[in-house]
Amino acid sequence: MLFPLTLSFPHCYLYIQMTISNELLHNCLYFTANTLARNINRLAEEAFGPTGLSSSHALLLMLINEQPGISQKELAEAMHLAPSTMTRFVNVLMQRGLAVKESRGKLAIVHPTSQGQEMQPVIMESWKRLYHRYSAILGELEGVELTRVIDLANTDIEEKIS
Repeated sequence: MLFPLTLSFPHCYLYIQMTISNELLHNCLYFTANTLARNINRLAEEAFGPTGLSSSHALLLMLINEQPGISQKELAEAMHLAPSTMTRFVNVLMQRGLAVKESRGKLAIVHPTSQGQEMQPVIMESWKRLYHRYSAILGELEGVELTRVIDLANTDIEEKIS
């Protein structure tokens, strides 16, 4: 049985459009970088689950533990976050009793509490778990190389848009 051209053509056109759209999306840095970020974030949230913190809060606490007395501004720069976002992140750690903040002139200085320091081994284990998880998926060398390339691209873009 033959179908009229008017019925089959829209289906072909839709298929061609979907194929073109998929090809465009998968060759678009914006789309692929965001997809990768969402997937890595899922792995990170799973890996950092034992800390009881989001991966971002756990990494922030790791930095505070490694550099007690670090300024909130330095933390924002290290994590590539806006100062207002860093304020909210530090406030969460303070509410959980993991960090304290003091003012020194215009600077907000952050210190870990003893409870925050006690979490460092769990955070480091979570960090290792995340590394091993994505290395098992990508391959260790491929993961290291992908990280290097993404970091270089990010640095280039930040320098040119800042």
